[in-house]
Amino acid sequence: MGYVNDSIINRIEWCRRQRTQARTKPELEGWRAEEEGLRDALLHRDHMKQYRYSPPDVFERYAMGLHDGQAMLRVARVVLQPASGDR
Repeated sequence: MGYVNDSIINRIEWCRRQRTQARTKPELEGWRAEEEGLRDALLHRDHMKQYRYSPPDVFERYAMGLHDGQAMLRVARVVLQPASGDR
């Protein structure tokens, strides 16, 4: 799982770098929301309800970060799970 955690952390850092180059407040909020979604996936949290009242683009970015992070974690569990014959 270390590789997946590192991958999610790398993407969080990438979002932070993108945030520094944001030219508009909505763009900044989008990068921040995606970062929080990724972090929430890593920490097994879900703040979708709080983001529902955000502008649609911000909500979508949070949801994308959360769902991408959750998918990466699910794939890692399947890949790292021992085959039934290995037990």
